[in-house]
Amino acid sequence: MTPGGKALAEFVAEATEILDALGRDLLALDEARGQEADPEHINGIFRAAHSLKGLSGLFGQERISQLAHAAEDLLDRLRLGRLTLDDQVLDTLVDALDTFQALLGEASRSEEGPELSQRTRDMEDRMARLGSPPPAVEEDPLERLELDATVRAVFTEYEEHRLRENVRRGVALWRVRAAFDLTDFDQGLADLNARLKPLGEVISTLPSSRPGGSTGIAFDLIFGAKVGAQALEDGLRGTPAELAPLSVRPPESGSPGPAFDVPPRRDAATVREDVEVLPPEDEDAEGPVETRGLATVSAHPGAIPPRMRAVTPPATVVGLQAAASAPLTAGRPKAEETSLRSLTQTVRVDIGRLDGLINMVGELLLIKANLQRLAETSRQDGTVALSKLFGQELSRETRQLERKLEALQEGLLEARMVPVGQVFDKLARLVRKIAREAGKEIDFVSSGGEVELDKLIVEELSDPLMHLIRNAIDHGAEGPESRLSAGKPRRATVRLRAEQKGNHVVISVSDDGSGIDEVRVREVALSRGLVTPSQVSEMTRRELLNLIFLPGFSTRSSVSSLSGRGVGLDVVKNNLGNLSGIIDVWSERGKGTAFHLTLPVTLAIVRALVVGVSGRTYAVPLNSVLEILSVQPRDIRTVERREVLDLRGQTLPFLRLGRLFHLPEREVSRHFVVVVGLAQQQLGIAVDELFGQQDIVTKPLGGRLSRVKGISGATDLGNRRTVLVLDVAELLEEGIAQERRRA
Repeated sequence: MTPGGKALAEFVAEATEILDALGRDLLALDEARGQEADPEHINGIFRAAHSLKGLSGLFGQERISQLAHAAEDLLDRLRLGRLTLDDQVLDTLVDALDTFQALLGEASRSEEGPELSQRTRDMEDRMARLGSPPPAVEEDPLERLELDATVRAVFTEYEEHRLRENVRRGVALWRVRAAFDLTDFDQGLADLNARLKPLGEVISTLPSSRPGGSTGIAFDLIFGAKVGAQALEDGLRGTPAELAPLSVRPPESGSPGPAFDVPPRRDAATVREDVEVLPPEDEDAEGPVETRGLATVSAHPGAIPPRMRAVTPPATVVGLQAAASAPLTAGRPKAEETSLRSLTQTVRVDIGRLDGLINMVGELLLIKANLQRLAETSRQDGTVALSKLFGQELSRETRQLERKLEALQEGLLEARMVPVGQVFDKLARLVRKIAREAGKEIDFVSSGGEVELDKLIVEELSDPLMHLIRNAIDHGAEGPESRLSAGKPRRATVRLRAEQKGNHVVISVSDDGSGIDEVRVREVALSRGLVTPSQVSEMTRRELLNLIFLPGFSTRSSVSSLSGRGVGLDVVKNNLGNLSGIIDVWSERGKGTAFHLTLPVTLAIVRALVVGVSGRTYAVPLNSVLEILSVQPRDIRTVERREVLDLRGQTLPFLRLGRLFHLPEREVSRHFVVVVGLAQQQLGIAVDELFGQQDIVTKPLGGRLSRVKGISGATDLGNRRTVLVLDVAELLEEGIAQERRRA
């Protein structure tokens, strides 16, 4: 890669991460549409726009830099309260995110299209003209806060705005003082913030006027609590925090009150008795002054202001949990052209994993040195017969080499794994967008985002899941009025779930909509010539439902922006086939539809069973092999013109691999049957010989061979002999349908 190409790749990777962070916070705002905006999310979007502006300017990406500058100005007005977050502002930010992704896509290809440039300028103008300022109030709420003027003077404009908002809303305000040792104050302060954030809003962090000792440093945190005093105390147990409430005067007569009801003030005779408050100055006082006020402090003249009180006893520190990365949708083309694939193939790898790989390589080098020594000894001995001791040592080194290579392989595969939540998160934004376009009310529920798959599988999975989600919203979910008339909740539910089952991951996309109309499926399949009447009459219900995966199939009579073109589900099936996966569908009329996708965890290096058929050698991925049987020809029966086996009382479809590949069949006294399965489907594959197991790396086939049914690629077995790797997913479908076609 050239230096320029490497710099561009680094820019795209880093910009993608920034847009990931922006997208997560924007999704949270979108989900809370119509509610009070979380300032942390607005700040996160502001920081992302600011970082993107600096990064794109550094790499000479002027269009991205200028748009980020316009977004930064809009967000700054928003975070300072000069602009109200309404639907118009939120929709503009969502559209701006799509524009950023489109610009990044062109930048990754070193392109600069005039249409996108004009769209970017229009977006900048739209953000500059946007919004109306919030209504003015007659009295500044900060004037009612009893806080020293010298402290208020050091607040930033944003901190002052957030403090004003908390006073206006009647939030209980606290001064949280904490002293730390100079050697680790940064970690201590971070832990304290982690404790406080779930309990409210940290408005400002300032150096304390009271020193933290000769070797320490103290901080005052101005905090707006969304929980009661007792919950705040409980949340800070085990920290060096001391709490003191900040007093707020009630609004003057005739001035507008706060937007939220303020709890009535309580005097010292009406509240809890278990709080100790120390006098402010006299360090030698004989005892603490008892008071009953914690949430509110009396503002009468002459009242003694409370000293801060340490929270005890100790408890476990609660740490912050990092949010999962979620790449965003690309650009803003038409709905059918949108792709959810990431623009970068970068994978973040924990340094601990890399250290482990380096250690393994070091051990492999030691084994290599020993093998070289043995080889040199053998060469020097010439024709003299090698001793038994030499053979034992060589065998020992070979076993060591095998173990270390297996560990290295496992470590490399782990480095390629990423959570499927990366796809789930960007699908959440897509659902909200498609639902608005379709005029439907959808609740999107996802689970299992922590399940890990190979990075390349996750990327290839993006588009199939997008098609299934679009299908669930457009075909499955009914409109609000239709659902109410059918006795269902007004809002439809679309669920996305992932779970690991052995060496496979099962991803389910389901909805509680109207289900698949089997009669309509049959009519469309016949009218379009996809099947014959005789074939339809012999189909099971499952086979009938699977007709929706045929190319060109659509039950829609008109074309919309979401469906009706006859593409989508056949693309899903083909893409999953390329990943050695399989898709299964369940549906019940009036109850809903569910698609189940079964995928291998990785395609990089797999364990395979090597078999022989008619003198040819094939490899079967071992993660799909359930068991191996030995059967006599008389055990094979024919049911409804299909060959089957009786496996412990269950009927197992039987496939002769030699017949499928048109190889000469030989008379045998017994068959080895490799039972393979994916999802709920099982198949018995007849082979002549079993050669054992071996790790293989599957390479794709090009040209005509890439279209051979039942073959996923080729591999080298190590003896310089290339063999074909069977595609179990295609064999399951091809084998079950073959006997019917022969009938």
